[in-house]
Amino acid sequence: MLRTLALSLACLTAAPAAAQMEPYDPNSVEVDVELLLLVDVSRSMSPNELEIQRRGYAEALTSDAVLNVIGDGFLGHIAIAYVEWAGSYSPRIVQNWAVIGARADAEAFAQTLTSHFSTGMRRTSISSALRSGAEMFEDNGFTGLRRVIDISGDGPNNDGGPVVPARDAVLAKGITINGLPLMTQEGMGSQWQLEDLDRYYTDCVIGGTGSFVIPVVDWAEFASAVRKKLILEIAGRTPDPAPDRPHRPRLMKAQAGGGYDCLVGEKIWENYRDNWEP
Repeated sequence: MLRTLALSLACLTAAPAAAQMEPYDPNSVEVDVELLLLVDVSRSMSPNELEIQRRGYAEALTSDAVLNVIGDGFLGHIAIAYVEWAGSYSPRIVQNWAVIGARADAEAFAQTLTSHFSTGMRRTSISSALRSGAEMFEDNGFTGLRRVIDISGDGPNNDGGPVVPARDAVLAKGITINGLPLMTQEGMGSQWQLEDLDRYYTDCVIGGTGSFVIPVVDWAEFASAVRKKLILEIAGRTPDPAPDRPHRPRLMKAQAGGGYDCLVGEKIWENYRDNWEP
């Protein structure tokens, strides 16, 4: 009875009215949340930044704060996977779906993340990452009260088709998308970065009931930002509203209707290619 009540409440609060949740599988493992971490490893990021990401997630997952919020859940454990992405080709699964309910589970997951560090890959396809990410929830062996994609990135989509249709298709499956825009303005790809990447993520990438964005503006704060984000996602909460901060204008940011141009990344890429080609 408690399971049925929890699922009913989750469907009412965690998914848009138009979303279609997958039917309950009696053979799957029940968890509080199915959480997919999609982590950007495009070549605009340096090897040091790639390592900071892996270590930041490992540190957050093994922190007392995250383990406590997992233990306080209705079922007391979550399903989680860690995938690296870049262009519109197969993502790199670093750690497939696993259960975390105790410190030993979290430490084993973290060990996988920090046992080696991979190189970056070309281009930035948020759309492909979202589509392939949604597929990973299908027949993954878990039934969560909520399903969440947590995607990080240091630039806008510029490959693999527009991001908005991909996002909307994910939301239609009842999956919430949260964002971690990396606004450090470092690395090797400053020409691809947006001064207002958090607004791009807000308008073009995230969605679903309770979705949110937590920007990272300095790599020194990355681990704490990840920890905060994981706590909110596992607990099913949203961050307190932050004061709006000024942004410098960006070429091709706004479209005629006054909203954000979600094709800005594709336009920057076309402009770069036109100027680079003889």
